[in-house]
Amino acid sequence: MARGADQHKNPESDIEIAQAAAMRPIGAIADRLGIPDEALSPYGRYKAKVALDYVKSLKSRPNGKLVLVTAITPTPAGEGKTTTTVGLGDALNYIGKKAIICLREPSLGPSFGMKGGAAGGGYAQVVPMEDINLHFTGDFHAIGAANNLLAAMVDNHVYWGNELGIDQRRVTWRRGLDMNDRALRSIVSSLGGVANGFPREDGFDITVASEVMAIFCLATDLEDLKRRFGNIIVAQTRARESVRASDLKAAGAMAVLLKDALAPNLVQTLENNPAFIHGGPFANIAHGCNSVVATTTALKLADYVVTEAGFGADLGAEKFMDIKCRKAGLAPDAAVVVATVRALKMHGGVARDQLRAENVPALEAGFANLARHLENLRGFGIPAVVSVNRFSADTEAEHAKLKELCARIGVEAVIADHWANGGEGAADLARAVVKTVEKGEAKFKFLYPDEMPLRDKLKTIAQKIYRAKDIACEPAAESRLAELQKGGFGNFPICVAKTQYSFSTDANLKGAPTDHVIAVREVRLSAGAEFVVVICGDLMTMPGLPRVPSANSIDLTPDGRITGLF
Repeated sequence: MARGADQHKNPESDIEIAQAAAMRPIGAIADRLGIPDEALSPYGRYKAKVALDYVKSLKSRPNGKLVLVTAITPTPAGEGKTTTTVGLGDALNYIGKKAIICLREPSLGPSFGMKGGAAGGGYAQVVPMEDINLHFTGDFHAIGAANNLLAAMVDNHVYWGNELGIDQRRVTWRRGLDMNDRALRSIVSSLGGVANGFPREDGFDITVASEVMAIFCLATDLEDLKRRFGNIIVAQTRARESVRASDLKAAGAMAVLLKDALAPNLVQTLENNPAFIHGGPFANIAHGCNSVVATTTALKLADYVVTEAGFGADLGAEKFMDIKCRKAGLAPDAAVVVATVRALKMHGGVARDQLRAENVPALEAGFANLARHLENLRGFGIPAVVSVNRFSADTEAEHAKLKELCARIGVEAVIADHWANGGEGAADLARAVVKTVEKGEAKFKFLYPDEMPLRDKLKTIAQKIYRAKDIACEPAAESRLAELQKGGFGNFPICVAKTQYSFSTDANLKGAPTDHVIAVREVRLSAGAEFVVVICGDLMTMPGLPRVPSANSIDLTPDGRITGLF
């Protein structure tokens, strides 16, 4: 099934490849997994939700093996983590293993902004690609509606007498929108007179950064979802007492809006292999993993489950381990770290317009970034394989040096060609992963124990994962950490929100910096998601559009064909 030498000589775009796919009816994909027709709720011919009752019936089955795909620190040169996740899933099936991939749902913000979609690329994609990258099964709309229902109920409660004594200056619940819109970061709401309520400062977060999204992805079932919704803290009174969603009697209505959304979405790859795509928090802002429901369901239905965590291993993988695995009782059997020669050369100091020229010394210098991520994964007790996503300008000398550098630290590096050749192109990677898993060397452990104080957890992440010298909290953030520790939230894990482009909080500091200081700007409690969000540096929880957004190139032809989506 080889289709081309590499990813930059094939003239077909991702969307053209996806639109030409020979998809099978979703019932046929479900049948391969043993999912009965009555457990499916089809959304058209090629996507469906799997009933939660059926999901619950699988609990007594043994789990398959869990493989996490993560990456080096991302660069504008691109790494191809989602593409590798899809390619590895196809490759495992290609070599005779029963495998399912579990991905996050893409956000409309990046799809119309600058990053593009999140359905993979080339001949390693999930389909129907346009549906997945756009409205899909409506999960994100339901999540946004639940978030904003709670916001409306907060303001409505104040308007009708404020029986709970909410201090309008201390309303912490923000509205949500699944689109990049910097104009909504900070607003004043309820203008226009008495009939419209009491004016106050407010703001929007992108839906994928919302606590509702985090809860959606961590809840184990509808009851757990409703429980977590009730625990959301939306405001404080003047006496600094917490006001929860349960006090507003909002949890039930919010759960109703997500009753259908919580069921995992089943789709397929270009090679007609099964994929669950469900939930989608950002990893630079939130915890960056697909839903617990989808992952645990897949583990009951397959021998191998391949999932991804957002951005580099310092953000996505750390949160996958310390938040998702901690909350869901999961333990990965192996990790795959995605790297590219060009990205490592950029970490070694090469400018983007010079990446096509062979530069072995720069690759060797940039390898420090990959080595850091591998060392961090080893600290979690997880064996890793390096997947080198091949590009046309790569040279044999560069590949040889990268393999040699990995071998020196006891890690196998495999050149993978799934973009051009699908599962067959990643067959060697699949074999390496199976060999690693079958050794049974994984001894999973968390970075820190539950009982460690919040500030110490944050400092542990900063020093052990980012190799920072220390943390520096602004006074309000320092005070908030102490307040949460005293308030009984000290057993929660930490969710660091910071730039994805560096181990530090300076996006321009490439490679593997050490002895920097992590600047902590703000601390937010996600009592329903059961973690504490620590916002570092100048990170925004509502992104803006770039000067030339992807939306400028997305269009619809007269016959209804979508173009420009990638």
